[in-house]
Amino acid sequence: MASLIVSHVPFSHLSLSYPSTLSSSSLRGFHCFGQKLQSFKWVHFSKHNRRTIIVSQKVSVSLDPFDSSPSVSSLKLKLLSAVSGLNRGLAASEDDLRKADEAAKELETTAGPVDLSVDLDKLQGRWKLIYSSAFSSRTLGGSRPGPPTGRLLPITLGQVFQRIDVVSKDFDNIVELELGAPWPLPPLELTATLAHKFELEGPAKIKIIFEKTTVKATGNLSQLPPLEIPRLPDALRSSSNTGSGDFEVTYMDSDTRVTRGDRGELRVFVIS
Repeated sequence: MASLIVSHVPFSHLSLSYPSTLSSSSLRGFHCFGQKLQSFKWVHFSKHNRRTIIVSQKVSVSLDPFDSSPSVSSLKLKLLSAVSGLNRGLAASEDDLRKADEAAKELETTAGPVDLSVDLDKLQGRWKLIYSSAFSSRTLGGSRPGPPTGRLLPITLGQVFQRIDVVSKDFDNIVELELGAPWPLPPLELTATLAHKFELEGPAKIKIIFEKTTVKATGNLSQLPPLEIPRLPDALRSSSNTGSGDFEVTYMDSDTRVTRGDRGELRVFVIS
């Protein structure tokens, strides 16, 4: 069965390479993102008797001329495209939330369930959060209690990471923050690390147990020692803010992970 091999090129076009034995007429039966390739142009013949064409698409996936159903790769890129430009969800409208959720459901359904008992090693590493539906609530706590973003407090959210060690079962949420200061003082740059332990509660469900928070100044004040904030006694914590929680991994490969939290929030991570 013939197939197209897709090269990585700028999003303005898509470069496809395929054996020269395929005729140009047969290309019009190919599907990309559920749409037939109706127009293309030749670029060159390669040394290995392969042709290259340029197609106006925003994907980089393998395509099968006899399969019109979207591939996992194309659906993953569709989800990444849906969440791009949303400032991790802080700028998401209701329509953006709907499109992201629909794209995630398509990917989850096509890829099938995750089994962490087999693929636990794929969790290992430092993951960057690129989207959280909970951030549309305009608070840094997402669907949980947290300080508001915007003009009420001079807090700017930087990058958010998850650092996971499958051997030690360490699960750290790392948040970069910038706190505004009165002129002429520069803003204060901080990194807060919320340390957890994790355990599996099912084939794809993870429970995290909060341990402590460490705040470290960065930038001009990086020489200051980190400040460790211990966990409050349970009697002093609200029932809605225990510091622990669970979520389900609904899609995962070597560089992308999709999760759904215990309050319905959708999160998308890429390996960092």
